[in-house]
Amino acid sequence: MNSQLSRNDVQQMLRIASGATLGFAISKALDWPNPIFFTLYPILLLGLVAVLNGHIIRQFLAATIFPAAAVLVVYGLFGSHPLLITPLIAITFAFLFWQMSKGTLYLFGAFSLVGLSLQLHFASYSSDGIDIYALVISNIGAILLALIIAFALHIVFPDEEPRTPLPKAAKDKASIRHEVILCTTVATLSFAVFQTFDLVDSISAQAASVLILFPLCWKGATLSGWQRALGTLIGCNLALLAQLILLNYSDTLFFASFSLWILVFFISRQHVLSGGGAGTGFGVLTTFGILYGQSLSPQQDIIYSALYRFSSVVVAIALSLCVIYVVHSLLNKFQPTRHHTFT
Repeated sequence: MNSQLSRNDVQQMLRIASGATLGFAISKALDWPNPIFFTLYPILLLGLVAVLNGHIIRQFLAATIFPAAAVLVVYGLFGSHPLLITPLIAITFAFLFWQMSKGTLYLFGAFSLVGLSLQLHFASYSSDGIDIYALVISNIGAILLALIIAFALHIVFPDEEPRTPLPKAAKDKASIRHEVILCTTVATLSFAVFQTFDLVDSISAQAASVLILFPLCWKGATLSGWQRALGTLIGCNLALLAQLILLNYSDTLFFASFSLWILVFFISRQHVLSGGGAGTGFGVLTTFGILYGQSLSPQQDIIYSALYRFSSVVVAIALSLCVIYVVHSLLNKFQPTRHHTFT
């Protein structure tokens, strides 16, 4: 990991911190439902993508339409039939992981998976009073707002020097099959578990079981799982510290927003120095987004939520890694699904 910040790194840190804060403050000030989307999506867009161009914008817009259509059509029609909806969701996951594995539409697959997983989790508890249509509209609005915020912040805090494009890794067809089958199996099992048990408050754990699949292989998922658990621990403790400092002022939008900006800017340094991927720093950033977006309100502080989030995330990651290892080992026994990292 580099130890020196470039001028572009500082600009990206300012974009990430300002984007998360704007999404959080706007959604809270206007009392929009599901503020978790509005806080989290600017972090995803500005944290995972250091530039903004037509190809990235098109992928992000496509990731607005696809999860919404999947939730409304698939879950809307077959949500009350678990044995039917599970294979349909598995096919949907397989399509998205296939896009990620090929590489050209990786961001479309990744953003769609996050949006789809969050919406499916909430939609599965529609009997508890959660409106699916309001959920989908909130998600679309959050993505569009994230794009507007990203546009504005790239103008206010532009890169000061050209960036070198990252080289694309070549994969054989066996590796692509391996990654698609592996990730689809784990994501579908995660969906089934959260459908079976009453885990409406465990959105962080469900999201973590999907996010650790972003490297698409066992070796990458192992590192990603450790980094996400560590990032969640750090994020929860820093959020708790902010809560203790704010005390009764946590329901004051200005102070809550300012504390979020400080936390995100501070952690963004580690995130950009590590290459801007889904590492420990990114795990901390998404922890902030979920805790502030979902749990911080005048009626509820984040102390209990932070403690519960960490314990549930660790359990979800540990169980997911066990399944990943088993499926990875089975797939590597056959040449047509043997991964190129297998030795």
